[in-house]
Amino acid sequence: MNESPLPPGAVIGILGGGQLGRMLSMAAARLGFKTCIFEPGGDCPASHVANYHFQAEYTDEDALRRFAQAVDVVTYEFENIPTEALDLIESLKPIHPNRRTLAISQDRLTEKSFLSELGLSVAPFANVESRADLDAALTTIGAPAILKTRRFGYDGKGQARIMTPADADQAYADMANAPAVLEGFVDFSKEVSVIAARGVAGDISCFDPGENVHKSGILHTTTVPAAITPSLRTDAVILASKILNALEYVGVMGVELFVTPAGLIVNEIAPRVHNSGHWTQDGCVIDQFEQHIRAVAGWPLGDGSRHANVEMLNLIGDDVDRIPEFAKDGSVAIHLYGKTDAKPGRKMGHINRLLGPA
Repeated sequence: MNESPLPPGAVIGILGGGQLGRMLSMAAARLGFKTCIFEPGGDCPASHVANYHFQAEYTDEDALRRFAQAVDVVTYEFENIPTEALDLIESLKPIHPNRRTLAISQDRLTEKSFLSELGLSVAPFANVESRADLDAALTTIGAPAILKTRRFGYDGKGQARIMTPADADQAYADMANAPAVLEGFVDFSKEVSVIAARGVAGDISCFDPGENVHKSGILHTTTVPAAITPSLRTDAVILASKILNALEYVGVMGVELFVTPAGLIVNEIAPRVHNSGHWTQDGCVIDQFEQHIRAVAGWPLGDGSRHANVEMLNLIGDDVDRIPEFAKDGSVAIHLYGKTDAKPGRKMGHINRLLGPA
């Protein structure tokens, strides 16, 4: 398959039609590319701005084949894509980031094992496939701890806290017999994330680490610069680069890290553009979305330098009602996702508040 740099006018295929696909499509358009999304749902955020929308299920082999034949390269905006669909697409067109990365990130146990083998620090963990496994894991790791499904968890879903061993029965029941992993609690002062990119030639560019605050398991704010020492900032970037190189990665990755007295602990990796990187849209000349498009298209990566300090605030559910207030603030950039129903816990958009020059 030809993977020389794509010329303007080429078509980038995106699996998934949510807000990340929407913002990737907008970034691609700025560089003269067309985008084609594959998304089972209609009237999705990305469909409002992409050039083409294949509305079909991931089990529809004919639609997947036509999608792959209509594009020059394929990327994705979420991890939980059926393996069979990827097998078919990959037989026709290159997929970035690569399949190995996707397989690792789809399973928390596989992910933590991979990171540990790289010599990186992670929370204590143990595989849990039975009630007896959970008891054994609690004996080793202790409580408090958190039980998480190995697959399909995001924004706080698929998780149960175990504060004492008495909570184990309910936590295990909450997993509904799905394979899980028990993670020990980490004594951390803050969570930061690095948005890192790697090109096809192995070049790497990282954005400054952002400091994250969550509410109810969902990212609330990301602020840059993170309140960490210069040496920790350097460590975070080196750590992210090590992961990208080990995976021979192409594209943007979000790497979530806990800051502890002993140094940085990797919480998780996300092989895609990431919510905690939305600040780059207004804090950098080249944001995470353009950086990802550049990488998968075989272009040189852009400079990830930051020209402003920024606070990104997610608009969750009814938060979107505050838009008139935000629109009056000259320091605020508004990014809405085109979703009509403001449901509790649903990401409707975000704002980037500029806090002054970097």
